[in-house]
Amino acid sequence: MKEKISSFLKSLVSLADYVDLDGANASIRKNIYFRGPTVFILACAIIIASVGLNVNSIPVIIGAMLISPVMGPILGFGFSLGVRDMQLLKDSLRNFAVMVVISIIASALYFLLSPLNMEHPTELLARTNPTIYDVLIALFGGFAGILEISRSEKGTVLSGVAIATALMPPLCTVGYGLSILNWSYVLGALYLFLINSIFIALATFVMVKYLKFPVASSAQGRSNGLTGRAVAVILIIIIVPSVLSAVRMVQESNFKRNAAALVSSNKSLGKGFIYDYSVDLATKPATIELFMAGEKLSDSDKDKLFEEAERYGITRSQLIFREEAVTVREDISETEVIQSILEHSDKQVERLNATIAVLRDSISALNQQLNQLRPKALPTENSK
Repeated sequence: MKEKISSFLKSLVSLADYVDLDGANASIRKNIYFRGPTVFILACAIIIASVGLNVNSIPVIIGAMLISPVMGPILGFGFSLGVRDMQLLKDSLRNFAVMVVISIIASALYFLLSPLNMEHPTELLARTNPTIYDVLIALFGGFAGILEISRSEKGTVLSGVAIATALMPPLCTVGYGLSILNWSYVLGALYLFLINSIFIALATFVMVKYLKFPVASSAQGRSNGLTGRAVAVILIIIIVPSVLSAVRMVQESNFKRNAAALVSSNKSLGKGFIYDYSVDLATKPATIELFMAGEKLSDSDKDKLFEEAERYGITRSQLIFREEAVTVREDISETEVIQSILEHSDKQVERLNATIAVLRDSISALNQQLNQLRPKALPTENSK
């Protein structure tokens, strides 16, 4: 029974009967080059993606990613490392550089000439803050991509990989950043693009080794220790900032959630209440502004809120009270209260009377204009 289960599991994950190594080798080598129509297709795809980002249209962005040929040099880079073909590696890197330059120039020109202003560039901003999750998407997308190229019966996996790994939008964002000279956009988007490219190449390298692609004849007998160390160093340099970014993103998300829970459970405080709040993540540490209304909070009410905040991991220094809308209760006599109400009413009556006078003057002026526009009556026979 165990042997049957083991045999079944092996047959379930076996790739030997489904791959075409020679076909994959030829396909990868053919698709790394940017010449002739491929250059124009790339430029068109970049312009389409830029338009999609400009108008925040996700379908347009997806369409651009489907027609773009940017995967070729990236797969070629990982493949050449796997089979230790230095000439293919040089060609892949050269065409990768050509692809990046064409894409950035095309997108920068578009955004320089585009008459549309981007008040809320949400899709662009999403391409400037890469995290470890982008690493995972690129890595597993790369696994799926090289498996699709290697199998005998081709499907639509590469289209899905192109969409999931999103190589085009970061390049468009780099062009947008250059067009407005925003270097944070440029560096963030370029970093995301490099993450996607390197980890797609890494996945390709791993699968090439796993599937036992034949090593290039020029590399026979060479040691690949130097290549392995270089790859490890590059991966560490790339992945560490993304991990830090992911940790920061999780911390910010938790802080926002805790702030919302704190406000929700403490809407009313004594005779005051929180009518709004805002979270500022730019400060170190992050702060919460509480906009208060009603009566001014007593020290004991504030202490209760501070104690409640500590349960959510929020310190006293992170809470800022905005009390411009609160009132201060004072002990005054009944006569003073009535006098204050009457004075307030008198002022309101005066304002209403002034408004009525202005309206009357306006109506009188309009009547005079209408009388001037009316035709004068013709003289009758009796008047003659």
